[in-house]
Amino acid sequence: MKGRGISYSEAELAWIEAHAKDPRAAMHAAFCARFGRDDVTLINLNALCTRRGWMTSRTGCFTPGQTPHNKGKPWPPGKGGRHPNARKTQYRPGNLTGAAKDNLKPIGTERLSKDGYPERKIREDGPAHERWRAIHLILWEEANGAIPAGHCLKCLDGDRRNSAPENWALIPRAMLPYLNGHRGLDYQAAEPEVRPAILTVAKLKHQLKETRKPNDAFPEGRS
Repeated sequence: MKGRGISYSEAELAWIEAHAKDPRAAMHAAFCARFGRDDVTLINLNALCTRRGWMTSRTGCFTPGQTPHNKGKPWPPGKGGRHPNARKTQYRPGNLTGAAKDNLKPIGTERLSKDGYPERKIREDGPAHERWRAIHLILWEEANGAIPAGHCLKCLDGDRRNSAPENWALIPRAMLPYLNGHRGLDYQAAEPEVRPAILTVAKLKHQLKETRKPNDAFPEGRS
């Protein structure tokens, strides 16, 4: 059974609206003292403000420069650290358990990526996607040095699992549209004997495009 509704005078409502942004506990105490309303609890006052849309100034977020009230304090207070039950399950650097331990692969492990490239694990630390590297990139750089910026390796025989350095050609990334069928022929779908010609045409188209770019060596309006 619901209780009886609480009524407020116009003066009381105006006072509450004017002080709605004050801390609720302090506002409730001031309201009761001012109007002698011992029948209005803090819960009643909060409910009234919610119904009327009179919200406090608090957003629940920390403001710039605000210091958390528990900064620097150990938990539990006075015991110098976390609760023993919390310490049992807290993460410790270098200590793997559960599924992470079962799925851990040693450095040097090889696998096939979702795109069909053989990969090798090269490190344990860092982001997960940086712990593995395509084997054809590793072998090509061992033979030829680092891949220059703006360039990539193109598989020549169409078999991504063939990681031999001689099966990969260094090309500008801007050439790729001429090899994937968007602006030229589809290198991957072509017959093996036609692919060298497609690669040559793609190189010529790329070079032609580069020569047509404005010459930045001269000031604007001069040639």
